[in-house]
Amino acid sequence: MKTKSIAKDFPVVCVGGSAGGLDAYIRLLKHLPADLGVAVVIVNHLRTVATTLHEILPRYTEMPVELITEKLDIEPNHVFIILKSGICTF
Repeated sequence: MKTKSIAKDFPVVCVGGSAGGLDAYIRLLKHLPADLGVAVVIVNHLRTVATTLHEILPRYTEMPVELITEKLDIEPNHVFIILKSGICTF
């Protein structure tokens, strides 16, 4: 059985936004190659509404998009969405 080899040293691109950030996320992901070798972490501020970013953003990238709710094990060539509720402290 083959095990998946994951790079342990790779760049992480972190993008923060709020309700108006969707357009920026889409424009960024549409222009990033899926094999760039970076992990993209989107920290999205929200107040009390649920997010559907993990359902919307895969339409604009070939990278897997995951909504992180607990433990964060980041990998290159993936998009991770973290939600920040309450007061935004970016």
